[in-house]
Amino acid sequence: MLKKISILLSTVIIVTSCGNGNDEKKEEVLKADSTKTVVISGDCNILFNEAKRMDSILLKANSVNSTLAEQSINAFNNFASTCKDDSLAPVFLVKAGQIAQSVGKFQQSQILLKKCVDEFPKFRNRGAAMFLLAQVYDDPSMLNNEPEAKKIYEQIITEYPNTAWDRDAKACIKNLGKTDEQLVQEFLKKNK
Repeated sequence: MLKKISILLSTVIIVTSCGNGNDEKKEEVLKADSTKTVVISGDCNILFNEAKRMDSILLKANSVNSTLAEQSINAFNNFASTCKDDSLAPVFLVKAGQIAQSVGKFQQSQILLKKCVDEFPKFRNRGAAMFLLAQVYDDPSMLNNEPEAKKIYEQIITEYPNTAWDRDAKACIKNLGKTDEQLVQEFLKKNK
């Protein structure tokens, strides 16, 4: 589990910018997932500091329990939802989606990654967020929805031609519906 979380966190995009300086106070009701509503109040600096604090705790953790995961997801989502003009908002949504996925909350991961893709069309790593979303749909142990995965892979191919995301999406489409055993057999056959 720790290795999986470390791998997931290491794939998160490194961003050098910090908040947008927007100190406007807000009170907003946010949906953290389909069953829970979180009420937050505060400015973007406070929310950013909490998200950064939770990120630091996660990076130092030997394991992530459901309480730590939920606190992190809420902090990341609260910041991203309240401070949408901040360049780190989509990064924190990707992190929240990855944490949800790592603790088996696949529906919540889907919601967070889709929110990133839909609400931040100019996010420079949107292709990565789309690919992560497609994988949540694609994986039989997660949402197991190959038609939706294929749709997102095709969207990646259309929107990000001649990129690594394009090549990876094409490979994933080619392998949709195949078992691990079939993939291993194809690999072995190809490398004889």
